[in-house]
Amino acid sequence: MKVALHPDDALFITDVQRDFLPGGSLAVEHGEEVVPVLNEYIDLVRAAGLPVYACRDWHPRDHCSFRTRGGQWPEHCVAGTTGAAFAGGLRLPHDTVIVSKATTADAEAYSAFSGTDLAQRLRDAGIKRLLVGGLTTDYCVLNTVLDALQAGFDVLLLEDAIRAVDVDAGDGEQARLSMHDAGAVPVRLADIEPVTVPHG
Repeated sequence: MKVALHPDDALFITDVQRDFLPGGSLAVEHGEEVVPVLNEYIDLVRAAGLPVYACRDWHPRDHCSFRTRGGQWPEHCVAGTTGAAFAGGLRLPHDTVIVSKATTADAEAYSAFSGTDLAQRLRDAGIKRLLVGGLTTDYCVLNTVLDALQAGFDVLLLEDAIRAVDVDAGDGEQARLSMHDAGAVPVRLADIEPVTVPHG
């Protein structure tokens, strides 16, 4: 299935931050593998003149998701720390729209739409379809995709640019199926028709 890029598309990259990569405090197995693939998607959408959005966990140090506060996760992506920075190899364009989430101590936000004005910003920019990839399949990608669909956006799920935490075996696969069932269309790099830029 070949997919043509549309003028109202945007690439949406979810939580490709150092703490989720090898050596980070909440490392996702093979998480680093999404970086070169996402760079190719960035090249494709930029060649088509389309925008790039990237969300990030941007937690206060006493965030409710941390085990020190009875949450599920080790401390990660504390605002302003090295661990919260985007992956060093991720070639985000200078005009990437950054969305920070889970920025208050007492509210978790797996979805980039949760507690942000993202939906309105996308509508204001004329965006109707999102190409979504990043980390992690079974948490922030899942919730962002479901909320995007609920908000009325179409979603292309970049299956070669997502990885799961898999706290329980099979979580990632179940998340993928849930996104498909909700209406997300699975695609891979080879499915995207490159834009031919005229020369001269």
